[in-house]
Amino acid sequence: MAGSLNKVQLIGRLGADPEIKQMVNGKSVARLSIATSQSWKDKSSGERKEKTEWHRVVIFNEGLVNVVQQYVKKGANVYVEGQLSTRKWKDESSGQDKYSTEIVLQGYNSSLTMLDSRSTNGNSNLVSENKSSLPNDNLNQDSSDLDDEIPF
Repeated sequence: MAGSLNKVQLIGRLGADPEIKQMVNGKSVARLSIATSQSWKDKSSGERKEKTEWHRVVIFNEGLVNVVQQYVKKGANVYVEGQLSTRKWKDESSGQDKYSTEIVLQGYNSSLTMLDSRSTNGNSNLVSENKSSLPNDNLNQDSSDLDDEIPF
């Protein structure tokens, strides 16, 4: 389909250690749970509010799975880039169809960047299949100056 795009970019923290499993074909897969948050000031009360979203990330790329297994732990701040994918399965106990939407990292269109400053060997924290990089500009931008500009 011309003109379509399926791309997800997230910066967030892992809520748990990565889960690494072996697939039937012998390759490994990593599953991550990443939290992203947004905060704002409530106009009526002046109170600071925050909302956290949880995202399921599945990594099929072997190189990224190895890096995740060795270096990424609960609480790590990461940037991930992948595609949305919804899978369907049957719940064996109820017989009902179930759905799960995940961010999938696989192939050359995906990347993972560890954003924590504690690098053990001094090398870049970028691990990517396509060697893309995330600009560091505005990563730590305070959103407080945007509080009154949110249109909804």
